[in-house]
Amino acid sequence: MRRIIRRTLLVLVLVSVASAGFAQFRGGGFRGFGRFRRIPPRTPSADSFDGRYHFCRLMYEQVYREDGGQGWSTDYPDADINFSIRLSELTKTPVAFDERRQPEFFVLSATDPLLFRCPWAIVEDAGTAWFEDDEIEQLRAYLLKGGFLWLDDFWGPEAWDNWVTQVSRILPPSEYPIVDIPRDHVVFRTLFDVEAIPQVPSIQHWRRLGGGTSERGVYSSEVHFRAILDHRGRIMVIMTHNTDIADGWEREGEDPRYFYEFSPKSYSVGINIMMYMMTN
Repeated sequence: MRRIIRRTLLVLVLVSVASAGFAQFRGGGFRGFGRFRRIPPRTPSADSFDGRYHFCRLMYEQVYREDGGQGWSTDYPDADINFSIRLSELTKTPVAFDERRQPEFFVLSATDPLLFRCPWAIVEDAGTAWFEDDEIEQLRAYLLKGGFLWLDDFWGPEAWDNWVTQVSRILPPSEYPIVDIPRDHVVFRTLFDVEAIPQVPSIQHWRRLGGGTSERGVYSSEVHFRAILDHRGRIMVIMTHNTDIADGWEREGEDPRYFYEFSPKSYSVGINIMMYMMTN
């Protein structure tokens, strides 16, 4: 019962030997409209899920604003689209595409019962999130039944402390403590051999800082790769703090210098996490 929401994907996923293709810059990227206008959330219906891979994103109430963040819609939808395309290219994961050959991706609230049809969900700008009590209850049930959350693109101690407050309501730290992921953990080598989690700044900060990577200066100089485990040692919640992995997906076609510096590393981390989630 703990893993029922992932069974279909577990059967279907076959990882191929990854090519070097994603290390090739594609001018213009796959999509770019998300940067220029607000895109409404694309929500699923009861018949949206057919056993193929869908990129799922968690919607939440934003309680304060972080510099460069847009709450749950940060990096949306380009990161969702580009990652889905790259996942289909670099593995044999059966990614869901529509009749126009565009990947299908969804945004769900924490109380949406269809969340249980998503084996995972990403939470962007996670340090600004707030969850009501009914959302807390459903997120706890989702995680304990085999779900998986990935928190990304939150910087500095204030954002970290706010997220810890929220996740402690979902999973009490006395029973489910936050731990650092050791370098010998399988998630570092699920498909790619990742030496370390890179510090990926947003492309705006990277340009503003003249190539620097710490968006909050001394307050975000160290990247944290942390997790919450279930009682069997499986990761339920993974946290990439003081880095913006998803911007390496979203902005891959905007600037070749940014691409070569950050996108291959960002995809390596993302695909390793997806492969871990779908095979553990």
